[in-house]
Amino acid sequence: MIIVLAGIDGAGKTTAGRLLMQRFKAAGYPATFTTNCSGRRSLATWSARHNIHPPVMVVEAIETAIRCVNVLLSHCRATLGPGALIMDRYLYCQMALRRARGLHPGWLLPLLSRILPTADIVFYFNVPAEIAYARIARRATDVETLEHLRGFDAAYRELESFPSFIGIDATLPSEQIVEGMLEELGMCGLVLQ
Repeated sequence: MIIVLAGIDGAGKTTAGRLLMQRFKAAGYPATFTTNCSGRRSLATWSARHNIHPPVMVVEAIETAIRCVNVLLSHCRATLGPGALIMDRYLYCQMALRRARGLHPGWLLPLLSRILPTADIVFYFNVPAEIAYARIARRATDVETLEHLRGFDAAYRELESFPSFIGIDATLPSEQIVEGMLEELGMCGLVLQ
C-alpha cells in the first residue's frame, strides 16, 4: 500500500506520517515512512553561508532532481518488503512548488508520474496558511513567507490530480489526524498489540 501525504510546509505531514507508521507497526503491520526531501533547506543554508544567489531555475532543477531521486529510492524500498509505504512530500509537492514559482513542470516529473506505481491514497493536509506559518516560526528550522505558503496551497489545488486527493483537517492534533486517515483507509480502530 502506498500512502502519500501532501500539503504545504507546516501542515503537520511529517509528524502525522511518523505517528501513522508507529500505529501500523504497533498493530503488527509492516510500515515504512519516507520524507522524500528536496534539499531545499540545505541548499538555502549553503547559499546564504557562501553569499551565493543562484537563479531560481538552477535551484529548482537541483531540488527537483533530489526529490525525484528520493521518491525513486522510496519506491525501491517498497518493493523490497511488504506493508505500507507512507511518503511525505511526493512528486505532487515538487509539481506544486514549480507551479507556485511560475515554472513549467519540466519533463522528469510528468515522466515519473506516469511510470511509477500510483499511490493507493493521497491525503491533502488542509490548513490555513497563517497556522502553517506560525508552526514554521515556532520550530525555527526553516523560513517561509505567508505569501509563499498561500501560493503553494493554491498551486496544489490547481494540480490535475488534486480532485482525487482526500482532504484532512490539519488544524487538528496529530493523533486525530491519524485517526481520520485510518478511517479513510478502512482501518478505523486499528488496535495495538
